[in-house]
Amino acid sequence: MSMNPQGRPSRPTASGGAAVDTHSGSHGLRQATRLLFDSGAADRTGVDLPDPPKVKKRIGNLARKAPIGLPGLSEPQALRHYVRLSQKNYAIDLGLYPLGSCTMKHNPRLNEKVARMPGFIDVHPLQPQSTVQGAIELMHELGRWLSALTGMPSVALSPKAGAHGELCGMLAIRGALIARGEEKTRRRVLVPESAHGTNPATAVQCGFTVDEIGAAKDGRVDLEELTSKLGPDLAGIMLTNPNTCGLFERDIKTIADLVHESGGYFYCDGANFNAIVGRVRPGDLGVDAMHINLHKTFSTPHGGGGPGAGPTVFSEALAPFAPVPRVEKTKDGFALVEHEADVDGDPFGRLCAFHGQMGMFTRALTYMMSHGADGLKQVAEDSVLNANYVLAKLKDVMTPAFPGACMHEALFDDRFLKDTGVSTLDFAKAMIDEGYHPMTMYFPLVVHGAMLIAPTETESKKALDRFTATLRFLAEAAIAGDTDRFAAAPRLAPMRRLDETQAARNPVLRWSPSADKALEPAE
Repeated sequence: MSMNPQGRPSRPTASGGAAVDTHSGSHGLRQATRLLFDSGAADRTGVDLPDPPKVKKRIGNLARKAPIGLPGLSEPQALRHYVRLSQKNYAIDLGLYPLGSCTMKHNPRLNEKVARMPGFIDVHPLQPQSTVQGAIELMHELGRWLSALTGMPSVALSPKAGAHGELCGMLAIRGALIARGEEKTRRRVLVPESAHGTNPATAVQCGFTVDEIGAAKDGRVDLEELTSKLGPDLAGIMLTNPNTCGLFERDIKTIADLVHESGGYFYCDGANFNAIVGRVRPGDLGVDAMHINLHKTFSTPHGGGGPGAGPTVFSEALAPFAPVPRVEKTKDGFALVEHEADVDGDPFGRLCAFHGQMGMFTRALTYMMSHGADGLKQVAEDSVLNANYVLAKLKDVMTPAFPGACMHEALFDDRFLKDTGVSTLDFAKAMIDEGYHPMTMYFPLVVHGAMLIAPTETESKKALDRFTATLRFLAEAAIAGDTDRFAAAPRLAPMRRLDETQAARNPVLRWSPSADKALEPAE
């Protein structure tokens, strides 16, 4: 086996979770799986289709001259392939998902049932509005809930994700500066060093320059440094609250007042709204714009590259610059107002061709209405309680990054691993052997060897006790010098530890037929 300079396995060697070498390549119920290209055959198909009619080619010499090369699969083959892949993947439906700064909470199946109701699942963005009044009313109701929960009078539903919502908010700020005739003089945006990476990227995308603000010893924005960076060229600030260290910015109202007195606007990254929903209204804190991750706070599916939603809410100062389309209630029902000339204010334009993601809107509103206002408040309270429970259970054996209580996520650094020969990455790999997806590692960057845990409100005390007992065992093993456990991890995953540097520098982007045909998966 190839080893890297640290003495750890460096090639994607299949472990199979057992020392037994089987003839089939499978290990018990864990079936051997190859690429579809290796499993399929061009002359095999699970669907019979008629030959396409002959047509005159209109693309000249660009017409394909050889078969496309896709593998042909029967229906059982295709189904078994993806079931086996799902068995190699960790998911919130499998176990506790401690990823910090991402709020990997349970997605209630009630949401899925409602999202699949006729009229929602088959709605089309080009239908006449008179035929989709129920869907538009649902969007209006979702906007009403978001407005009430945030204390912000205007909502844009069209952003497709958190970063898209950031873009929406910052473009509205840019629109406001243009209306004031200050778009050329106010170009600087303050961004804390613990911000999500998309924050500075979004600011630059909108034509601003980024001025980083350091953190104080308690993990919060250094108010003195922020004050020193105020000035007539300030466009605004992009700040996450609770921040990426899992802490509430105690000076947030002061920060908002200082930025406003300087003529700037306050953009709040709402990724961590789950920690304060129903408890704190960002509008009351002086926020001018904030995106909301429906997947983090309101339980729509998270990740996977699928359709998402990042609605953005606006204060009265920025509401006139919110994009179209806008959802409005009229005397004749509900309407999606498409054109800038038909709305009040001076919208900066539109973000996308259509109106948002109906499936996410439906799931989010279902979650809100099933919990009610009091239930959403309990969501925030329970998420903070669970995170502080994890912190309390582990702070004597692992090292909290900052003193005191946290919000919805507990942050540890790697001081407890000092002189053990075990790194944060080693610790993460050992968690895989214990059946857990690792927490967020090495983020936020302001904490050395960071380990960020967000248990969410959907985990029981029993689940948290089992999780924290596992982390305690691993921490004590590292401190006791059991380095072999960590250097070899993961031993029980479908693949051993990869050489991630080599994979990044020399990625294999093209499939070629495998020379090893001895191991064929069962069909």
